[in-house]
Amino acid sequence: MSTLETPRPPLPPFTRESAVLKVRAAEDAWNSRDPERVALAYTTDSAWRNRDSFVTGRPAIIALLSAKWSREQDYRLVKDLWAFTDNRIAVRFQYECRIAGQWYRSYGNEQWEFAENGLMRRREASVNDLAIAEGERRFLWDAPAPRPQAYPGLAGVNG
Repeated sequence: MSTLETPRPPLPPFTRESAVLKVRAAEDAWNSRDPERVALAYTTDSAWRNRDSFVTGRPAIIALLSAKWSREQDYRLVKDLWAFTDNRIAVRFQYECRIAGQWYRSYGNEQWEFAENGLMRRREASVNDLAIAEGERRFLWDAPAPRPQAYPGLAGVNG
């Protein structure tokens, strides 16, 4: 096995508990804002649809995330498990960021498909953005860093 394909537990087939762990690990990695760290959770030939972008492979994922986080300042993300099956997980998420001085909250969902080694081989993300005032922000922990364990998730959050 190549070091580029090092297994990423938890491995499929997923249980509710292992799916929740997988979602939180993804959230924590994305909150690091480190494109190379994030890309290690994906197969070397992972296929993505992110908004209107279609990319394949880790170098393209790193490029997409690098551009994203150079544009989206003060990024903070929360993901919640929506559903799961043997090797698939669906999540809903919200993140907040500042672009050219304007704060946004982005709402979305993702569908993930995993290889046997626990790396994600397919990711499809749909995202909508809403301009918000700075005083409307919800995600206020120090960043870049994981969301603190005691910080609430999306349960009970509407809009």
